[in-house]
Amino acid sequence: MVSPKRAELPLPDYDHLPVATLRHRIRSLSADQVHQLMNYEKAHAARFPVLEALQHRIDQLAAGAEPSEGSQRTRPEQPPDPAGGPPVSEQTAAPPAGAPPHGVPLQSGKPKGNYQPGQG
Repeated sequence: MVSPKRAELPLPDYDHLPVATLRHRIRSLSADQVHQLMNYEKAHAARFPVLEALQHRIDQLAAGAEPSEGSQRTRPEQPPDPAGGPPVSEQTAAPPAGAPPHGVPLQSGKPKGNYQPGQG
């Protein structure tokens, strides 16, 4: 049993996929590709649920199931990169925190230095 390198696997980031996602993603793989994943899994993590899912898919393919269509480039389990927003600068920064004492809006709030928690 020769274990393929991680970069040669048919699923990108295979070892980071949740088992439920893996079950769906392997449906588009051929029997040889599923065997590749099986060998990699046995040589590295040997997670029983993953091995079970891979073996089940190998059995389905041996029984005549056809790989489904689909691209492995689409990764719905990973959010897209952030689109970016407006630049942050001192002009767009929030004002300093601190509630005004007793409802005086023009006086900035400052904590009292002699306050002891638990004392009334």
